[in-house]
Amino acid sequence: MEKSKNEANKRLIEKINTLEQENNKNFSNTQKILLTTDGSITAILDVLYGKITLTTIDQHFEDADEEHAKLVNVDVGTEINFREVIMHKDEQPLIYAISHIPLYRCSEEICSDLIRADIPIGRILKNYRIESRREINNIYIEKASDKLKEIFNTDEEMLARDYVIISNNEILMWIKEIFPISYFKEI
Repeated sequence: MEKSKNEANKRLIEKINTLEQENNKNFSNTQKILLTTDGSITAILDVLYGKITLTTIDQHFEDADEEHAKLVNVDVGTEINFREVIMHKDEQPLIYAISHIPLYRCSEEICSDLIRADIPIGRILKNYRIESRREINNIYIEKASDKLKEIFNTDEEMLARDYVIISNNEILMWIKEIFPISYFKEI
């Protein structure tokens, strides 16, 4: 187990180094931590800024199409919860995130918290003491969509990552987190 964790860490460091070289960028240590952590980003932001808050932009149930079914390893047509949120401190948006969650893999209590409250997923997992691990799929730079331009009030490039949260050897959630490339440089 320790060897595979070390290999995963080495792979993430290589991804960051390659991304920096290919885009002629130098990421701050905080950016690197946020992009590579296999822990809760919420916890990191809470340490950096004090307790952050979350605003849900959109949340609905949908039947998984082929693309989304593959992300969470379910059959096409399985009901998933789509959730779109902004993590922020006061009025400052910090991170935009989307998630796809197969509801049948969550307890009633977790589903209830996901649906009715603006609670970050990291806090929900901690509150219910869910044993889980995060496996990062991709770390990349993307162009700002119109929605991201509006949220962050910038048209600069965005740093992004997507990963899965695994519990009981099944994908509990797929998550994508995005923030402007100029964020978290000073910390």
